[in-house]
Amino acid sequence: MPLILDLPSVKAFDRAAAAAAKMGWEIVNVNLAHGIIEATDTTFWFGFNDDVVIRISPDARGSRIDVRSVSRVGVSDIGTNAKRIRNYLRVLKVIAQEG
Repeated sequence: MPLILDLPSVKAFDRAAAAAAKMGWEIVNVNLAHGIIEATDTTFWFGFNDDVVIRISPDARGSRIDVRSVSRVGVSDIGTNAKRIRNYLRVLKVIAQEG
């Protein structure tokens, strides 16, 4: 489910990038023109690399934030990617409210 922020897309992009950095992810690509942030996160127990893509786009209510997190290896992630997305969106909401 996307997150809608009551912010113009440029401000939402800045907040989204700040939230990704706060998560401790390795940011591998930041493209404001396309509204894309790409990052890599490493799982704690096994050290697997997971890819995270954040897309920020204009929305009638402000900005729409879509997040995808995918494991590079294995069939099941035991809910790790869904938890990562929930945590990221929680951090982003706080950063967006702080301004």
